[in-house]
Amino acid sequence: MPTLIYHNQNCGTSRNALAMIQASGETPRVIEYLQHPPSRERLAWLASQMDMSLRDLLRRKDTPYDKLGLDDPTLTDEQLIDAMLAHPILINRPIVVTDQGVLLCRPSERVLELMAHPVASLTKEDGEIVTYKDSA
Repeated sequence: MPTLIYHNQNCGTSRNALAMIQASGETPRVIEYLQHPPSRERLAWLASQMDMSLRDLLRRKDTPYDKLGLDDPTLTDEQLIDAMLAHPILINRPIVVTDQGVLLCRPSERVLELMAHPVASLTKEDGEIVTYKDSA
């Protein structure tokens, strides 16, 4: 399976994760999820693969989260998915899928955990230097 990233070009974290994937020698399939959101089934699958609740996958900052009242604990998973499909900006990003697993890559350097040959070091957009030390 080729590496896949649910990406938002306007997000620095997402751009940094994409740069780390590419620096690790991968050519990912990039899905601009704001224009092409995952299906209902795929969204549920992604959350389950990351061992996250759908509520934990919701992005709050710079989204209609508060306006839509998504902090209501009585909302069902189906209602949360409905909101994410209607407003894809609510889906936290970047989500990366590889043969190694699925992760919400926040911070962006988490993506290195999924790379077969992770780059040893990279400078993020903000100047922070990320050094990856494989724990294996």
